[in-house]
Amino acid sequence: LPSEPDELKATEWVKPEATAMSSSRVLKTVVFMGSARNVTPPWGGDSRLGDRVIKHVLATLESRTTAFKNETTVEGKTVTHEETVTHGVTCYDPLEVFGKGGAMEGDGHMEAPEFFLKGDDPRKAKMAEMLATIKAADAYVIVTCEYNHTVPPALASMMGHFGGSNYAHKPSAIVTYSMSPWGGARTSIALQPMLHELGCLPVSKMTCYPTAGELFNEDGTPKDPEHRMLKQLPAMLTDLEWVATAFARMRGSLGPPKF
Repeated sequence: LPSEPDELKATEWVKPEATAMSSSRVLKTVVFMGSARNVTPPWGGDSRLGDRVIKHVLATLESRTTAFKNETTVEGKTVTHEETVTHGVTCYDPLEVFGKGGAMEGDGHMEAPEFFLKGDDPRKAKMAEMLATIKAADAYVIVTCEYNHTVPPALASMMGHFGGSNYAHKPSAIVTYSMSPWGGARTSIALQPMLHELGCLPVSKMTCYPTAGELFNEDGTPKDPEHRMLKQLPAMLTDLEWVATAFARMRGSLGPPKF
């Protein structure tokens, strides 16, 4: 029998070469504490319930390592892209910021926003480091209770001392808490227009901790590590990290948009 043409002969399939590309990113994450309360209520309990919550949030941020992975095919080769994300965290507490020696000492009522002050004003110099940190941030996390169903005045003042251009084109995430069953959820809604106006758009996932004193010990550790309410924060932070990474790439490669 005649041999089969060369083009019809079976050939061994060779798997395309795979390439792995990896990188790491440390997100500069600024955390704002919303409550300035510092007195034990007549019925007892914590002078500020939020201390338990913010300790938990800070510990969670500082311990996280998130890997985003994607596979694409380029000229027959499988290329795996992986980016690992961690956090470098700075926390601002109104008790410190508005307290003695703080960046905005004695100005909780926002008499003098930073962007209203002249360059030689000593108050402006005191705010310079905080301004630089906020401006350099990649993401923001707001941890707050609700006062009268809305945003605590200390939080609005602390963030509002600085112009929106310093927050712009970076995402934010909202954590609320309360001693009641509602978890401060109404504040999370009230905060969103303010964050939109500042330019740090909140991600859609939120974290609300009801009866926070029953969820967390004084050091911020969970009383029941398997409690279903604790699943909110990791999911929200993954959302924040993904968006913050995308925003950072655009700022780094093309810069902010020109309007």
